[in-house]
Amino acid sequence: MQNPALKNGRYNDYHQRQSPHAEPMLEPVSLLVIHNISLPAGQFLTPFVDDLFMGCIDCTAHESFMDLQGLKVAAHFFINREGRVTQYVGIDQVAWHAGLSSFNGREGCNAFSLGVEMEGCDDVPYEDLQYTALIQLTKRLFTDCPMLTKERIQGHSDIAPGRKTDPGQAFDWQRYLSAL
Repeated sequence: MQNPALKNGRYNDYHQRQSPHAEPMLEPVSLLVIHNISLPAGQFLTPFVDDLFMGCIDCTAHESFMDLQGLKVAAHFFINREGRVTQYVGIDQVAWHAGLSSFNGREGCNAFSLGVEMEGCDDVPYEDLQYTALIQLTKRLFTDCPMLTKERIQGHSDIAPGRKTDPGQAFDWQRYLSAL
């Protein structure tokens, strides 16, 4: 049965933004990747993550943004510190969130995964509202993407070891997975 809140790959009850950093997904979703992001690093509730995902970040706004020049990246979902979920890319589209990555011997995880960015950094605990939103979102995705299971949820660090560290040691995997 089609989820009535899901239309054209988008959940109508989440804040919607249409990132230009997406393309058609050619196969069923079979992996969920959990990330973290804050711009500048360790600063929360700024407009810069949205700017990055929308392709309009001012790389002169902070000295650390120079590395972002020309970067085309977006996640499907972003959960801010207040638990607000913003959807940037439909679940029927590829978002450019994983980069060089591999899962179960298969390269290029963007092609078959959904990405959720938690506003945070590796060593700062996440907020209760973020876990609540992530758990609710994941349960929806389990319904709407039947190949997703607990075993097919990975951290960015798991699919890009040595290159990425997120969602970091502050992310409470037990709390999250036991609630699903």
